Amino acid sequence: MQIEFIGGARTVTGSQHLLHINGKKILLECGLFQGRRSETYDKNKNFKFNPAEIDVLILSHAHIDHSGNIPNLVSKGFDGLIYATSATVDLCQIMLRDSAHLQEKDIEFVNKKRKKKNENPIDPLYTLEDVEKAMQQFVGVQYDRTIDLFPGIRFTFRDAGHILGSAGVHLEIEESGSKKISLGFSGDIGRPDSPVIKSPDVLRDLDVLIMESTYGNRLHSPAEEVEEDFSSTINKVINDGGKVIIPAFAVGRTQTIVYMLHKLFDQNRIPEVPIYVDSPMAVDATAVFRSHPECLDRETYRIFLEEGTDPFGFGRLKYIKKTAESKELNDKSGPMIIISASGMAEGGRILHHLANNIGNPKNLILFVGYAAEHTLARRIMDGNEKVNIFGEEFDVRAKIKKMDYFSGHADQKELLDYLRLNQQNKLKNIFLVHGEEDMALPFREKLLQKGFKNVQFPASGEIINL
Repeated sequence: MQIEFIGGARTVTGSQHLLHINGKKILLECGLFQGRRSETYDKNKNFKFNPAEIDVLILSHAHIDHSGNIPNLVSKGFDGLIYATSATVDLCQIMLRDSAHLQEKDIEFVNKKRKKKNENPIDPLYTLEDVEKAMQQFVGVQYDRTIDLFPGIRFTFRDAGHILGSAGVHLEIEESGSKKISLGFSGDIGRPDSPVIKSPDVLRDLDVLIMESTYGNRLHSPAEEVEEDFSSTINKVINDGGKVIIPAFAVGRTQTIVYMLHKLFDQNRIPEVPIYVDSPMAVDATAVFRSHPECLDRETYRIFLEEGTDPFGFGRLKYIKKTAESKELNDKSGPMIIISASGMAEGGRILHHLANNIGNPKNLILFVGYAAEHTLARRIMDGNEKVNIFGEEFDVRAKIKKMDYFSGHADQKELLDYLRLNQQNKLKNIFLVHGEEDMALPFREKLLQKGFKNVQFPASGEIINL
């Protein structure tokens, strides 16, 4: 068998890994590359393989850097089945439609600029029609149910604890000559004991592991410290009459933040200020969370089902879908809290909130997750004094803060713990993906110190024969 690393290799975006097994081509993930638009359009538009030759797609979770290029794959000839958990299928219904809408809007803006330069217009990566066609190819699969894909190839989803419906993939392979390989793909690994969703179910007894390394060189703060830091940060801004603007992924991060705010509000640790979730997708995604209580952790499940309390709704919280209501927020003075997508600030309503609030020193832009290189969120986090939003330059005068605890990604200690049920002499190959060099390489050294023998950090385009 061969593993071809295409996207999500030495970066955290555009996850794509192609398995060549027994004459079949199995694609793990089909995510969008995010970053400089001048570089990502062609990269996303054109695949490194022929989509029509892919036999099946296995999707770990719904985040756009893992699922976002599926409609383009289908439009280019892929007609096989797409396996994902049932919750992931429900989330993809929302997220891919939203992505198509953003693609069309972005291209509309780009084509206006191209017209002024007498350049030919370009097409969006995909349309809503492509999304609808792609969704017909999805198959929802329960956790821990083994699926026979092809002769000698079967797989099982394990709960990855990253977002609702996220999964690690365990492939059991029997090649010609009776060679058996137990191959794991971690997907994105969540955090043990994080709020809302269940802790990760580790993959075990593996021969080969393709493993994420997003935070391979970082340790997250303890939960109790974070609650105190989060509440004191909010209180300081609110007391100054400012706004707290939180760019957050519509799926996973938003629900965690809302859950935490609900808890702090009930404990009288934050004042009674308006809290807005301004993201149509987050509103719809939260409804999906409510419809999949089987994915929730014990505490959230108890609150939700036994006590009859909605963990994602409380008195001061308002969900906003209509554009007119979103625009009205720009005219409202603080104090208030606004949560809006996207987390990397590469599209969506958060851009409007940043444009309207980033120049006020009273305000705080609070980042609660990872941002890839060259994204707007990353430029702000890195301390750029000026940023470009909607083609206009803005001075960054607002306070900037980053809290990694809310990340849905495991830290170094948690990643190491993820391997606890694998023996070094059996797990002969570990391939680190979904991580930049400053995170993945120190993690590689940790794994070597632990006794794992062959730990690689493959580049995009690299092909490994096993």
